Amino acid sequence: MELIQSFSVDHTKIVPGIFTSRVDVLGEYRVTTYDIRLKKPNREPVIDVAAMHSLEHLIATYLRNNAQWKEEVVYWGPMGCLTGFYLILKGDRPAAELYDLMLAAFRAVEEAEEVPGAAPVNCGHYLMHNLAMAKWYAKEFADYLAENEGNRAIFEYPQTERLVTDDGSSFYDS
Repeated sequence: MELIQSFSVDHTKIVPGIFTSRVDVLGEYRVTTYDIRLKKPNREPVIDVAAMHSLEHLIATYLRNNAQWKEEVVYWGPMGCLTGFYLILKGDRPAAELYDLMLAAFRAVEEAEEVPGAAPVNCGHYLMHNLAMAKWYAKEFADYLAENEGNRAIFEYPQTERLVTDDGSSFYDS
């Protein structure tokens, strides 16, 4: 069975950043999944679940209300490993082109006074939110992006090296 693309990224080397995870062609349309990574996998504590949930609500709302980008947004949601989010957009643009959008989105969280949609009628687990911690993580990531604006490593995935057998097949050890 072929290993999916997101498992081919060397998680021991990845740093926080904005990465192109995959590009899919759906008929005449292209859809790109971006990895918005806030934490170094397996080296930093993951994002608190309640804060992750709040970040999901806050940034999804920001993206879907952004005049320039709202028509491009297909999905914003958390990674199962709790180290970041997936953003799916129509089209195919380099990850670096999302820098200003992501910086603005995370800075907007810092200014939030409430979590949108955090009510029983709007949310499947409305009590599991933590705005204060969401703001803390948002500031941490936005500051990191600002400090690393010129660093190409925040836009380029490190790839896992795989052993190739004599017959040309890739060997996966997991």
